[in-house]
Amino acid sequence: MEFIAQKLDDIVDSLRSLAVDWKDDTARRVIDRLKVVPVKNAYTTEDVKALLDGNFDDGILICRLFLGMSKDQFISVLRGIRGDAGIGVKSYRADPPEFIKDVASTGLLEAMAAEATRKSHWSDVLVERLRSGRGSAISGQRRGRDVEDFAEAIVKKVFGKNFQVRCTFKGPRGQDAKCDFAIPSKSSARILIESKGYGATGSKMTDILGDIRTIIAAKRPDTAFVFFTDGLTWKQRKSDLRKIVEFQNNGDITRIYTYAMAGQFERDLRQLKDEYNL
Repeated sequence: MEFIAQKLDDIVDSLRSLAVDWKDDTARRVIDRLKVVPVKNAYTTEDVKALLDGNFDDGILICRLFLGMSKDQFISVLRGIRGDAGIGVKSYRADPPEFIKDVASTGLLEAMAAEATRKSHWSDVLVERLRSGRGSAISGQRRGRDVEDFAEAIVKKVFGKNFQVRCTFKGPRGQDAKCDFAIPSKSSARILIESKGYGATGSKMTDILGDIRTIIAAKRPDTAFVFFTDGLTWKQRKSDLRKIVEFQNNGDITRIYTYAMAGQFERDLRQLKDEYNL
């Protein structure tokens, strides 16, 4: 083959859009089933049963579509409701009424009625694209920020302005690490707080382990380090949460808190404030 020195512009000019059909067999089946869902002002558990009695997985997907939930979000919510009862087809077949009751408790019946009776507008499709694309990313960011804001409100209540937010502190061995709160300051941190909230599973839930290890390695041994978190998706990532608990059991993390432990969080911060004379 004859050697030819190709040019960037020639390659760029030859590029074309890789358009693909987003519909797979599952999507086509679900669309067909959606078209035959009766339009009602009110739905009952019998309507949910009709969805799940066919192809169970497709029925669950349709439930998620009505609720506007991702797979991870729906699994977290349903597991939070059902506990150890299971959320798969075997659990459904073992006790359909109880399973359907739990699914309905997510607000599914109301969501079905709202969608079926909603007056359509040409912008609906574009709004949905916005929600599923950019909106999904924003939701994840806001969950984390809401947890951080909640923790900050308590920190401010206890320490006033005597803390720094989203900073990089320097440890005694010259190591740096980022944290959400350094009290009283990043240059002389006696208390470090990391806060994270999750609504869906993903790599970020594993990444926090690295963040925690970095903080532990950088901080002074006598600096208190607490972790504030929440989100049902931890139930799906118990192995990661177990490692964080091990850090606490080993003394590397002083205490782990959730929203339900907010009162204890405040009391412990006040005790640390007294102990460190802050």
